[in-house]
Amino acid sequence: MASLSIKNEPMFNFTKDSPERKQVEEALKSLEGQCEEVPVVIGGERIFTGNCRYQVSPYDHQTKIAKYHLADKELINKAIDNAMSVRAEWERRPLEERAQVFLKAADLLSTKYRPLILATTIKGQAKNIWQAEIDAAAELIDFYRFNAKFALELVKYKPIDTQESINTMDYRGLEGFVAAVSPFNFTAIGGNLAGAPAMMGNVVLWKPSDTAVLAGWTIYKVLEEAGLPGGVIQFVPADGPTFGDTITSSPHLAAINFTGSVKTFQHLWRQVGENIQRYRTFPRLVGECGGKNYHFVHSSADAESVVNGSIRSAFEYGGQKCSACSRAYIPESLWPTIKSRLIEEHKKVKVGPADDFTVFLSAVIDDKSFGRIKEYLEYAKSSPNLEVIAGGNCDDSKGYFVEPTIIEAKDPKDRIMQEEIFGPVLTVYVYPDNDYKQILQLVNETSPFALTGSVFALDQKIVDEASQVLRQSAGNFYINDKSTGSVVGQQPFGGARVSGTNDKAGGPHYCLKWVSPMAVKETKVPLTGWTYPHMKE
Repeated sequence: MASLSIKNEPMFNFTKDSPERKQVEEALKSLEGQCEEVPVVIGGERIFTGNCRYQVSPYDHQTKIAKYHLADKELINKAIDNAMSVRAEWERRPLEERAQVFLKAADLLSTKYRPLILATTIKGQAKNIWQAEIDAAAELIDFYRFNAKFALELVKYKPIDTQESINTMDYRGLEGFVAAVSPFNFTAIGGNLAGAPAMMGNVVLWKPSDTAVLAGWTIYKVLEEAGLPGGVIQFVPADGPTFGDTITSSPHLAAINFTGSVKTFQHLWRQVGENIQRYRTFPRLVGECGGKNYHFVHSSADAESVVNGSIRSAFEYGGQKCSACSRAYIPESLWPTIKSRLIEEHKKVKVGPADDFTVFLSAVIDDKSFGRIKEYLEYAKSSPNLEVIAGGNCDDSKGYFVEPTIIEAKDPKDRIMQEEIFGPVLTVYVYPDNDYKQILQLVNETSPFALTGSVFALDQKIVDEASQVLRQSAGNFYINDKSTGSVVGQQPFGGARVSGTNDKAGGPHYCLKWVSPMAVKETKVPLTGWTYPHMKE
């Protein structure tokens, strides 16, 4: 497997009566009335601890869809020991052989298990069918295929030889285990956080999100079917603090691959720092932590692009994408048009159960998320600096439903313009057209995050100016497009500041995070002396 020719996975549109739509409908029916029991898996052994929690469907929170067993500290340490026992054998396998496991998994997800991975994501994480398709199918498949492609290209690098010596590189796995802590909002991220390090020769403890266990378990079983040996990835549902305390206490911790909240990542980082003297190696910390993403609109922008891009970015998947737009800066000259069009389109946005294929968005993930968003909506309604111009309601009687909401802010530094809400809430600040330079500075300085951002302008000079001023404000920067929708191999993803370590998953450099390269020099001539010419008198 000298090289791979890879293209992004084609996506289905799931039009009415299409075969692919019927397959997903059948997969959803197969999940009705089912509550799958999900074990801890260590070394290939299913372990049912009896200490259980339930995953419920967000749009019908009385429906339990998974009963998952939790690992305690003792079991997590057992997983670490088992992982370390198989590490050397797995790491010594040729990269081509390891990559084949994930290429096989990608093929299985593309065909045999596509309807099921979509159904578990729809049911468990309340994604509509399109959001499930671009995530659980296309993006995960792309991660596995492009990671293999990028890794094989990486090892092609050949250091310079001389007449006396031959120089090579050995891309070793890390000396220890990788802890993968995955989020609820992207099934693909869970599969990649565990999969990328494993493909590069590492052993992994994968803690899936409590609210995405069923989809994660589906991926794990696909990896097993694809030939992943027992012990390479341990599937370890666990209480978050218990998992974090245990992995950061192990001398064998080599890396943490994390997607989640700033608070949790900072806590893990702090724990690693406190335990730094006990580790065999300096643990690598890779994290993506969300954002307060922006749309900056200049007076030269195409208003219709702003409207459509903002509706999609702010509201699809309930604003629960790390990259979702939650603050927009719009010039006075365009605001009347954009405002009326936003309100007009807002009326067309359908909210409902995710298994209703006509909905644009469904419920938010759980009661904690619902409660947090509700507090922001109540704050917006009570603040003299804020006006709710569309939406603003929520109801958790059956599911955790939040109406898409548009707010106009008088103060660009209001907390709702600075804090991550992680819900379908877009706040707009309207500025005088001639103040765009100050507003660009404001965009850059308002939030501690720096994940994604968009500039809408048809004047190329403005685009160039904004690109320079906002250079550090986003890891993924869009021009005349929405702030969401990065594609593996096209827009490698990640941000800086408190948005994360910006290691660019989906790009060619990500694989390097999971290897410890050894440079090898082999000299072919005798060493005939130890002195140097300058030493002669």
